[in-house]
Amino acid sequence: MSVNDVRDQLAASALERGDSTGAAAMSRRKRLSRRELYTRRFLRNRPAVAGLIIFVMIVLFSIFGGLPAKHSYLETDFLNLSAAPSADHWFGTNNAGNDLYAETVHGLQRSLIIALIVSTGTTVISAVVGAAAAYFGGSFERVVLGVIHFLMVVPTFLILALFSNRSGGSWIVIAVIMLLVNWFWPARVVWTLSLSIRERDYVSASRYMGVSGLRIVVRHIIPNIGSLLIIQFTLGVVGAVLSETGLSFIGFGVKPPDVSLGALIGSGADTVSSAPWLFYFPAAALTLLTVSMALVSDGLRDAFDPTSAAGGRA
Repeated sequence: MSVNDVRDQLAASALERGDSTGAAAMSRRKRLSRRELYTRRFLRNRPAVAGLIIFVMIVLFSIFGGLPAKHSYLETDFLNLSAAPSADHWFGTNNAGNDLYAETVHGLQRSLIIALIVSTGTTVISAVVGAAAAYFGGSFERVVLGVIHFLMVVPTFLILALFSNRSGGSWIVIAVIMLLVNWFWPARVVWTLSLSIRERDYVSASRYMGVSGLRIVVRHIIPNIGSLLIIQFTLGVVGAVLSETGLSFIGFGVKPPDVSLGALIGSGADTVSSAPWLFYFPAAALTLLTVSMALVSDGLRDAFDPTSAAGGRA
């Protein structure tokens, strides 16, 4: 007897006893979808909810934070060089007279755009390549795994530094290069999980019915690792932000007149003793971004894990 049959019998017994409240509660539990279950477990994780709120506020700040700004990030104020925070320059100015508040807003927006592009791209590519390699097998699988294992031993940071430096600090080139050198690690994980899914009955039934291999990969294998891909996406945002910050910090990232959080932190680190505001404000924005995404990813992992007690009982 299945769980649904047991619930149906309990609901019927509750109706016979006149317990309409118990019957309604059992009926609601029966109609609880997987998405509702995951949402309830996530919302009961207070640190994860706090992280989501902080992340939403950071995104809104990056979009609308420049509206009340008194200066543009490209505008220079030669009368206020390395000026401390004031009513005219809320976060102060750098040694060139640029308003740090406007630069922080624009830098946060640029870092978020790069992170979202890289994380989305790596998630999609790793899901398709890893699942396809596991499903088709044979020579295709050997070639894909050979490429993945080769890329794993290549010093990707040096490749990032080389191409980003030759690009003149273009954030588009940096995002594309980060995408190309970051997809193979999650693809290896997707391939491992897809090996067991390809042996499931519904996959075999689809194959016998003449469904194309690519359609089976997209419609049956990838959706069954959706929870992993969501967690991978959130962690990918953190990883991309930190990678871009590291590149910009050592001078291989986004170049002026464009700015990013890493570029601001890198330039502010040189004057942390004489003008600490140039370092602390961008560093605070970066810390809030990475910590909030880490909390969200932990909450998603606990929500998708039925053995975790962090999300409480749904």
